[in-house]
Amino acid sequence: MKRAPKIRAHQDVEGEPFLVLRDSVSISFYLQCEHSLISHRVRHALEVYRRAVGMDALDEFDTQKGEWDVLDEKGWGQVDEWLSRPHSARIHLRGRGGDELAFGFTYLGKSLEDPLARSWGLVPTSAVEFWLPTEFLEAQGPERVRALVLELAEGLPFNSGEVGLAFRMRGWLQSNIQPVRAAALRHPGIGLSGMDELTDQLGALIRGPAWLTFLGSPVLDKLGGSAGLRDRLTFPGTTVRELDGSRAMVSLGEWPEAGDLEAGDRLAHYRELARVLEPWLYRHEGPWGSLTPEEIRRWERRFLD
Repeated sequence: MKRAPKIRAHQDVEGEPFLVLRDSVSISFYLQCEHSLISHRVRHALEVYRRAVGMDALDEFDTQKGEWDVLDEKGWGQVDEWLSRPHSARIHLRGRGGDELAFGFTYLGKSLEDPLARSWGLVPTSAVEFWLPTEFLEAQGPERVRALVLELAEGLPFNSGEVGLAFRMRGWLQSNIQPVRAAALRHPGIGLSGMDELTDQLGALIRGPAWLTFLGSPVLDKLGGSAGLRDRLTFPGTTVRELDGSRAMVSLGEWPEAGDLEAGDRLAHYRELARVLEPWLYRHEGPWGSLTPEEIRRWERRFLD
């Protein structure tokens, strides 16, 4: 195992260090589906996640009024009410305790026929994301995490998905901008957060290669299905697992890797998959946190250039 680098940043709040950035594992799925058709599946996936990490690992929710509240019986009732809305939902859950960034859940359910979004040139996409601390991966092992991911994926009609090391951030703050920039330039295997931007523009495109990359229609069809994809990937340790006739999971090795450009570790197996997926890779337009357009482009092409 190549241990993930420990990347943490704190901000001083009234004399106390306040965690604003940590190394984590992100599990994300993108679904070109109406919120109303998948909300019950998302609720089931959330329960699968909670059983795996502990039913009390999530204990706060974003009230959507600029504050967080306790996930007690009333709080979970509010989550269920949001999931039951007919057109869209926006849900953010997190842990509390000593590390609010350790565990987390985000769901952005969209209406694909939103006329306002289309008039702005947006391509709405529903998305769901689960967070694990890297300590969970190290303690439980990659097979346990992979089994959890497959159980989550089973009930979600995704078009694509990705699982790998990622920065968990408390927004783009002055105290974490420099650590993110430095680590992103050095460790290509650590993903950047940005689900809000992605769900307005991603559509059926692919975000990019990760430790576990999930592919469905239409990209997998254009690659010739699981067999066609398998024929294009020759790097030792890379496997393609067919999930059903229209979906597949690519595993890039036993453990997720950060890579280290300073040490010459460019993650060749990630680069091979990136070249295969290049015609369908997402290219971001517009602002993304505190990154400049040049930084965004460099990061997006980190496995291609």
